[in-house]
Amino acid sequence: MTLPRFLQIHTLHNYPAALLNRDDAGLAKRLPYGDKVRTRISSQCLKRHWRVADDVFALKNLGMELEKRSTYFLDEVRKFLLTSGIQEDVALAAVEGLAEGLKLKRDEKKKDKFKTKEVLFLGINEVDYLNSFTLEIAKQHADAKVVRTAVKDYVESKPKDAKGVRENLKVMFEQCSLASALFGRMVTSDVLASRDAAVYVAHAFTVHEAQVENDYFTAVDDILNDADETGSAGIFDTELASGLYYGYVVVDVPQLMANLEGVHIKDWANATPEQRALAGRVVLHLLHLIATVSPGAKRGSTAPFEWAKFMLVEAGDWQPRSLAGAFQNALPQNQPALRKAAVQRIADEAAQLDAAYGAPLVRRYLAVDDVQLPGAERLPLKALAEWAQAIVTRAEA
Repeated sequence: MTLPRFLQIHTLHNYPAALLNRDDAGLAKRLPYGDKVRTRISSQCLKRHWRVADDVFALKNLGMELEKRSTYFLDEVRKFLLTSGIQEDVALAAVEGLAEGLKLKRDEKKKDKFKTKEVLFLGINEVDYLNSFTLEIAKQHADAKVVRTAVKDYVESKPKDAKGVRENLKVMFEQCSLASALFGRMVTSDVLASRDAAVYVAHAFTVHEAQVENDYFTAVDDILNDADETGSAGIFDTELASGLYYGYVVVDVPQLMANLEGVHIKDWANATPEQRALAGRVVLHLLHLIATVSPGAKRGSTAPFEWAKFMLVEAGDWQPRSLAGAFQNALPQNQPALRKAAVQRIADEAAQLDAAYGAPLVRRYLAVDDVQLPGAERLPLKALAEWAQAIVTRAEA
């Protein structure tokens, strides 16, 4: 088969009585779509849980560094300088110079810590690099103003016979940043360059109208209870939602290889087996994470752990297209065999698009229910993930 540029992953997950993703008011997130309002799970929430999952298929087990996201990285540099024997005023001045050189703005509301207004996405190597040259400069000068200027000038300098700070950081980002290689990185600093995502994640939404209720509960006051007195320690309420969620993820294979191995996108089809190996392993892990890792607030009181009831993987060369249109008209809440009906909607939508466009797609699927997808082979998760891996590594004929 022709080596596909894209893998499309469609899922159905079933969550009863859970608060998977909250809005600013603490309520389950909503999405107006088609004829009904649905509950949804944001793509940021989904990516966060896949990124930090801790199991055998965790991203951290791929042998590449995972970055952290924070506005306090420069304060960590300040603390490092202090523990290395640098005076407090000099350490602060060095970090101020570092911020100016990196074109980062300080959040002045935080007087006790050096907090940037920008959210940074850095790995251990990048932080160690910032620590090392900042410490070296701070040791050379006792005057805080001199240190501030020296650090700023060093960051902005462009050596003739060596890489400057910008170039070094760029190389580190390209070589040591798995999370941003998958999900991208958007920053405002011209030094901490942005990176295009190779994995595109849609907001998941219920295939039926939103099903929510207000959960009223009290906390028993044990001391009053022991004294045979009535009363509670508090009265609370929270919103819970139930639903069958449609999820959609796209893996851009050329972009993934470019981000992981530095292969130019135009040359991705000619990449060596060695250059494809890591991308294949990433896809293998990602399939397992998408199928088995659940998001969810209030885990202690709702146990929102779920595995996919259905997963369809499509491989092809054309621009991807979602199958969300299958649920523009929401399934009735009293629909018998709701999951099977949802799978049938997906199958019908795919068939209609095939008939209209004739897109050459190869399909495999996982299902816990007795369902069929014409022209697609049914596989268990292990075999499905290995098939997707083989597609990427070109081992699939």
